[in-house]
Amino acid sequence: MLVLFETAAGYAVFKVLDEKKLQEVDSLWREFETPEKANKIVKLKHFEKFQDTTEALAASTALVEGKLSKNLKKILKKIVAKDAHEQLAIADAKLGGVIKDKLNLSCIHSPMVTELMRGIRSQIEGLITGLPSREMAAMCLGLAHSLSRYKLKFSPDKVDTMIVQAISLLDDLDKELNNYIMRCREWYGWHFPELGKIVADNLTYCKCVRKVGDRRNFSTSDLSEVLPEEIEDDVKAAAEISMGTEVSEEDINNILHLCDQVIEISQYRTQLYDYLKNRMMAIAPNLTVMVGELVGARLIAHAGSLLNLAKHPASTVQILGAEKALFRALKTKRDTPKFGLIYHASLVGQTAAKNKGKISRMLAAKTALTIRYDALGEDSSAEMGAENRLKVETRLRHLEEKGIRRISGTGKALARADKYQHRSEVKVYDPSGDSTLPAVPKKRKIEEVEEEETQVTVKAKKIKVEIKEEADVEEGELVKKKKKKKEKKQKAEEEAALAEEPSTSAAVESTEKKKKKKKIKVEQED
Repeated sequence: MLVLFETAAGYAVFKVLDEKKLQEVDSLWREFETPEKANKIVKLKHFEKFQDTTEALAASTALVEGKLSKNLKKILKKIVAKDAHEQLAIADAKLGGVIKDKLNLSCIHSPMVTELMRGIRSQIEGLITGLPSREMAAMCLGLAHSLSRYKLKFSPDKVDTMIVQAISLLDDLDKELNNYIMRCREWYGWHFPELGKIVADNLTYCKCVRKVGDRRNFSTSDLSEVLPEEIEDDVKAAAEISMGTEVSEEDINNILHLCDQVIEISQYRTQLYDYLKNRMMAIAPNLTVMVGELVGARLIAHAGSLLNLAKHPASTVQILGAEKALFRALKTKRDTPKFGLIYHASLVGQTAAKNKGKISRMLAAKTALTIRYDALGEDSSAEMGAENRLKVETRLRHLEEKGIRRISGTGKALARADKYQHRSEVKVYDPSGDSTLPAVPKKRKIEEVEEEETQVTVKAKKIKVEIKEEADVEEGELVKKKKKKKEKKQKAEEEAALAEEPSTSAAVESTEKKKKKKKIKVEQED
């Protein structure tokens, strides 16, 4: 068995002396504890040294990508082809497949090979003669630096770093400009408040203040380069009757210095915007055509890179930038957002409010296709973006016209589709349609109606009689209750009378005695 081992100094091919010991994978590390033991297991057959760092870098990048370099191909043809019957141990299975296809050599990759490579690496100084450890360390360090620079320079993820930084700086500049301009208007407004109402543009306001300074100089200064004639006359007339306070020269100098800062930052912002526009057209031309350079750059910055953005589906591209609203809607079980950063695209902005959701969904679908074409395609033209934008515009026009289409013939007449309105009508089931009996004549129907009416009246009379009977029963119960109460009262009175009878009999006897005494007195007087 032969072993292909790659180092920072070159390629090494080893011959395995004792293959039986390789079967014990767990104890294989013991055979490489010392250089003497290692030389009993493997022996160096050929060592091909790299000429310089460039060759080492090319070989390393080829190995990382799983490709067969020219130098390695020559070595394998010279050395290994002689022993074609033997197997070649390879550390990378992908590289082994390429060698097998191109050179028709049987390659092996297994845990045993991994342990063998680890043992060779630990005793590489003793196995490869004529290669000092200091030189080997210097070669490893140089190759590591070169490989890192190559990856950083040619990595597809790092190409759009400039776009991410530029759009972030552009947003920061906008915030700072707003703060500076607000401060300048408020500061100079104490001296000349009428100027802020007459001149609405911020940059023009700062240029005007920078050129004139004190408001008393407006009447003598020429502002034709900054302001139109009509506005210039209004400003001069307002300066003569201004209600502002007087300020010192030192205050005016500080205000002028602030105006200089605003003008410089505005100029740099314009320059940065042009740079961003050019970079976007170079890196993602189709995305720029679809949504514009600012929205496209913000999408790339939000995803991290153009390649990461290409991995997102269209539904994610549609709501990219509205994560807070999405999770809040999911938490509260409400409607999820229909658009995120894509809302600021020109196609969505010129759409009516009711159609914004439909257009943003279609725009996100087409934008996802253009992003993948820019990130993974080899062509750098913007034709695909222009075609997809035309499709979205056609769909937008169709939605705005509310389904208007041309009629065949003259082509001048237009058919207007009625607007759909949902009407909830409750329909009652008619069971008469289920009957299979013949229809009843009218006379019989009239008789049936009269019988039903008589039955209704009889029922009503019965109900009235029953009500009267119930009322009589209730009245009888009331009378019985009253009689019982009266009987109770009479019994109570009789008992009270029986208790008072002895006292009343005594009183009657006393009265009779008195009457007899009176009669006796009257007879004596006579």
